[in-house]
Amino acid sequence: MSKIRIDGVLNAVKKVRGGVKVDHSKGTAELDVVRMPAPQKVTLPMQQHIGAPCTPCVKVGDIVSVGQVIGDSDKFVSAPVHASISGKVTSIGNVKLPNGNVVQGVTIESDGEMRPYEGIKPPKAYTKEEFLKAIRESGLVGLGGGGFPTNVKLNVPPDKHVDTLVVNAAECEPYITVDYRECIENSWDILSGITIIKDMLKIKNVVIAVENNKPKAIEVLKNIADNSFDVRNEVKLMSLESKYPQGAEKMMVQSATGRKVPPGKLPADVGCIVMNVASVAFVARYIKTGKPLVSRSLTIAGSAIKEPKNVRVPLGTNISEIVDFCGGFTEEPQKIITGGPMMGLSIVNTDLPVIKNNNAVLAFTKKDLFTQQETDCIRCGRCAAACPMSLMPTLIERYTKSGNAEALEKAGIMVCMECGSCAYSCPAKKPLVQSMRAAKAFLREAGASK
Repeated sequence: MSKIRIDGVLNAVKKVRGGVKVDHSKGTAELDVVRMPAPQKVTLPMQQHIGAPCTPCVKVGDIVSVGQVIGDSDKFVSAPVHASISGKVTSIGNVKLPNGNVVQGVTIESDGEMRPYEGIKPPKAYTKEEFLKAIRESGLVGLGGGGFPTNVKLNVPPDKHVDTLVVNAAECEPYITVDYRECIENSWDILSGITIIKDMLKIKNVVIAVENNKPKAIEVLKNIADNSFDVRNEVKLMSLESKYPQGAEKMMVQSATGRKVPPGKLPADVGCIVMNVASVAFVARYIKTGKPLVSRSLTIAGSAIKEPKNVRVPLGTNISEIVDFCGGFTEEPQKIITGGPMMGLSIVNTDLPVIKNNNAVLAFTKKDLFTQQETDCIRCGRCAAACPMSLMPTLIERYTKSGNAEALEKAGIMVCMECGSCAYSCPAKKPLVQSMRAAKAFLREAGASK
């Protein structure tokens, strides 16, 4: 593989197609992550990941401790849920997630002690099988927003040969800075996590990929790459063009290795595993301490937030309490988003719990909401040029409106990752992401009715 090295940092192997330049607005980048005091109660949904929901394994009235399993599933694509505070289980009932889904949730009232579960201890992880078992027991899912169970991602089928671990530190969404802070504050955890994963899975090469608009992170990561116990120089740092959606898995693989993940396939099909930088750092901490995933860092920002912060909170904390910890709202927000402004989900209020794959809460005042009335498509082709998956959004929209399922399938709608680059580029302000989602739903329904 031919790569260019400049001052110890590699350039991307291949420039990805499409994408857009966005205003990064990373005003919290130089703010250290602060730990929020434990709340009086948490509500922990039994589905905080892609895959099968968990079933509660506690009952109302039970006394639980931090790190104790309170929900699990026997399905392969799943991850257990652990108590994030100590106290009493006061209710088990339905809870709404930011995506609108309603699932079971366990509510715990705090006893004020934050008492750790007595069974917490460093896991036995000397073999690949023990390591994968430990990662599942940790409850880890993709912390960059994807939410895919990490033990499943790392359990590569025997017929696939993975030779490269790509550590994703791009963080290309505007406003969000928790991955950047992870690089600055916990660089040695990142290196330790890389070493563990690399050794356990027998992976030869590691690329730590970060956008070139984060020079301080590049310098810190360069130091850990240069000073690692890597006698064969197999851990490398790569500077990527600052462009959205550079952090998407398929885009990341192509930038870091030059390999293209085919439609419907995964990075493992081309010899790669992609992991978010915070997930990698967590692996190191878990193997050292045995403390499962019970808290996470979020960026709380936007013009409606009085004191923007990067905050570490127990999972299940109500978003309204986190906003209060950040000084509350400057005025009534006109839009609140969990995640980034490009791929995040709008919510109608803050009465929702934080879950594992939440990496930000953004709130904006009316002056920041620039809206224009939708106009007719002018056939400019900007949406197609911006699409990193080489789709034609307006054509897909037309097929959906005409009910042509066969044409939709041929157009490749199911490979759309809903990144929003098409809508961002559209001068007619057409809601193309919603059109893509509608097209997918229509095709699924058409397939189910056959």
